[in-house]
Amino acid sequence: MALKSEWSGSPDLTPRFIGLSLVAALFFLLLILRLWYLQGINVDRYQSLSEKNRIRYMPVSAPRGPIFDREGELLVDNRPAFGVSVMRQEVEDKDQLLDNLARYIEADREDLEMRWAAGIRFPYYRPVPLADDVDRDVLEKVQENSLELPGILIDVNPLRSYPYEDLAAHLFGYLGEITEAEMRSSAFAGYRAGDFVGQTGLEKSLEPYLRGREGQRLVEVDVKGKELRVLKIQEPVPGNKVFLTLDKNLQLAAQDAIADQAGSVVVLDVRTGEVLALVSRPSFNPASFARGISGTEWIELLQNPRHPLQNKSIKGQYPPASTFKIVTALAALRAGVATVATRVDCNGSTAVGNRHFRCWKRSGHGQTDLKKAMRESCDIWFYKVGLELGVDRIAEMARELGLGADLGFVLEGEKRGLVPTRSWKRQRFGSPWYDGETVISAIGQGYMLTTPLQLATMTAAVANEGKLLRPQVVQRIEGWDGTVFKQMQPEVLNTVDFGEGNLRTVQETLEAVVNEPHGTGRASRLKEVRVAGKTGTAQVVRRKDDDETKNETVTPYKFRDHALFVAYAPADDPQIAVAVVIEHGEHGSSTAAPIARSVLEAYFGIEPDPEALPVGNIGD
Repeated sequence: MALKSEWSGSPDLTPRFIGLSLVAALFFLLLILRLWYLQGINVDRYQSLSEKNRIRYMPVSAPRGPIFDREGELLVDNRPAFGVSVMRQEVEDKDQLLDNLARYIEADREDLEMRWAAGIRFPYYRPVPLADDVDRDVLEKVQENSLELPGILIDVNPLRSYPYEDLAAHLFGYLGEITEAEMRSSAFAGYRAGDFVGQTGLEKSLEPYLRGREGQRLVEVDVKGKELRVLKIQEPVPGNKVFLTLDKNLQLAAQDAIADQAGSVVVLDVRTGEVLALVSRPSFNPASFARGISGTEWIELLQNPRHPLQNKSIKGQYPPASTFKIVTALAALRAGVATVATRVDCNGSTAVGNRHFRCWKRSGHGQTDLKKAMRESCDIWFYKVGLELGVDRIAEMARELGLGADLGFVLEGEKRGLVPTRSWKRQRFGSPWYDGETVISAIGQGYMLTTPLQLATMTAAVANEGKLLRPQVVQRIEGWDGTVFKQMQPEVLNTVDFGEGNLRTVQETLEAVVNEPHGTGRASRLKEVRVAGKTGTAQVVRRKDDDETKNETVTPYKFRDHALFVAYAPADDPQIAVAVVIEHGEHGSSTAAPIARSVLEAYFGIEPDPEALPVGNIGD
């Protein structure tokens, strides 16, 4: 009883007990309120966050649109390729992971480090690619050692494939990973870091049509990131189908004909402007870029002195040389400066001021009219006629035939070339034009520059009675449901008025070049089809003394002349035009003309004639 009395009589214990009880009650009240907030008010948000801890949204790449030739032959496609990527948030020891991965896939450890660092651009939830186009045996090693590779994923993506390797590689172009600058551009809205986009060629110019729409996989994973099941799939939509005007067999024939020489072959349908073949050599394999080109491969391509990455058909600029005599002859006839009967005495050289300009034939051609001048490529005839005609009237005809101008070809980077005039030189150099410059311009030398595509377009206009057609290579673009987004129609850029009978006069001289004795283009002659054409030899460097005998067997490659040839056939009902430019090929007559013959044989289905061997050096 004494104890009870003592407890009851303590004045400080009751308030203290009440205070502690209130604190405990408040604590539990806060816990209840927090629980109600989490499981009641914010239940949807936290349930979503919980789902994200076990569910992944995996992007599924869309195949790019396939590319076909004019007959529906598949030229560019896609194939499935295995890749290795990583979810960074699931990796605790990055260095250990990359060491293990480098060992299993036999990759460069530094390369993996660089690709991991490049993945900083990626959203944290998106896998970072570490290796592309992995072989199956390597893939098995990765799967067998998955416990040592936390966060590593194996994915399958469509990879650009090229059944014919470097066939028309410059036309198709290549792919590359999207850059930071492109990501900031409105033209690439909707693209993500790591996407591959067209960098050159049709892959670039037709990017909006070729690119598909990305899909998505919704997958459930365990705590270690291992995929348990697929919850939902949104299938990707492939890019559109592109049909070209290109003829695969003709393209192959042209590539075989040019072989390992540097240069270009362009073949056009003279009736429509359709590009039937577009060859630029040397070339490259665009598959190297599709899988991710190595630094070593890239440097080798850039440092190659023959420039395999350059599309010489549209970017190569060369003096047209004697192929330009077609332009000078047409301009002279239209201006009335010359006629078919105009004769010039060629003794091998002519004086203009205090300079002597020589003909390629040192002994001269003797009395020469227009037909002989074209057939045997007499320079003196064109020197004298060109001088009387004047450079501005020569330039006028050249531009009407598509030289020195942008033809509006579908590929980016088309060069304009150069057709000089008096005013151009005044603006460019601040000096007057000289007669000696007119003389060399009349035979396509001096400042004059053209592309192989321009030469083919010019030749087609001469063949089709003066219609300058825009060269086109895309026949149509259509969706998988048959919707046609783009359909090619011939486009006439200009209709040239040559004057009555003048074009036919020049056409007859071009037939003589190929089919008559002493014609410089006889190496392109066919028995079955009558061909018309013109050879050319473009001087690369001016020799100190034109009187010296040129020893071509010891002339360094880079100083040798370029070889050119343009032609159309059949002469009486033209269908195709061909332009051939061989860098440092020395003579159009013996180097370029036989290539054109091979192309024409392929087009007309003619068996090569073993007796039709290239003729020796007979001039241009």
